[in-house]
Amino acid sequence: MSIASYARASDTGKKRRRNEDSYVVAPPLFAVADGMGGAQAGEVASKLAAAALKETHPEGASDAEKVTALIQEANRRVYERAHSDPATSGMGTTMTVAIVDGHTVTIGHVGDSRAYVVRGGELEQLTEDHSLVNELLKSGKLSREEAETHPQRSVITRAVGTDPDVDVDAFTVEAGEGDVFLLCSDGLTDMVADSDILDVVEKHRDDLDRATKALVSAANRGGGEDNITVIAFSIAADGDDTVRMDTPVDEDTLERIPLPTVDTMVVAPAEVEEVFVEPGSAEAEAIVQSTPISPAARIRLVLTMLALLGVAAVLLVWGLVR
Repeated sequence: MSIASYARASDTGKKRRRNEDSYVVAPPLFAVADGMGGAQAGEVASKLAAAALKETHPEGASDAEKVTALIQEANRRVYERAHSDPATSGMGTTMTVAIVDGHTVTIGHVGDSRAYVVRGGELEQLTEDHSLVNELLKSGKLSREEAETHPQRSVITRAVGTDPDVDVDAFTVEAGEGDVFLLCSDGLTDMVADSDILDVVEKHRDDLDRATKALVSAANRGGGEDNITVIAFSIAADGDDTVRMDTPVDEDTLERIPLPTVDTMVVAPAEVEEVFVEPGSAEAEAIVQSTPISPAARIRLVLTMLALLGVAAVLLVWGLVR
């Protein structure tokens, strides 16, 4: 294990009544889960997923296979609970997991929580959002500026617990001395620009506790529209086995149990942090159809209409002359 230091911070934000994010800080394992669902179902989903990571110990596999197995077990538990308890029907959660092994960091990812690395004065997003807005962005239907403020930016296309099996993105990153890795829920990234995240981490690189707390504060200053969770860990030099925990963490918080009881099916819209849709489904198509046309596309449409009107005028004049 080559972890120099680590820290975490989590906050309900300014608009939510409960924190439905869960996390695991158990070096060399770190994870963030952002629950979705009405009533307390989102909280149940994220806590079930976090508990699965703490209680599952896959053996004889590569780190990429381990993170995949961990997330698949989390998926199984959330899916089975959702289908055995009507009060949690339809619940799910995002999940981003990191395992540190020397100077190798293996990431497993489902949903729109993110993993970043800060190195060489730059911030690199390691994960790809499984979201409808990201699909629209990749297809050119939205600009990056439009994607950042799109009203459906919390619609995700892949989640833990919504199907019997889940497709996990798993990959390995070679890390260097001093690299800082971040795992975070979208309560941070929807409120704070990447450039500002980089500035905060660089400013507090030697104190990750201050860095994570400063990021949460920045998200709240930006509006605090969702729960905010940030985990940061840095990579040590070769041969340095000293690990500094920059934030005191108790075992109760790490495991995020016991689970809350859910005795209602009432869905409070303000409490639904994520919405899951199947790619290509009628729901997804309806959202695509309702997506505003980008300025560039609007200009092209106007020019096309003017050209058609010009052709029609020419034909009309030509017909009159004849």
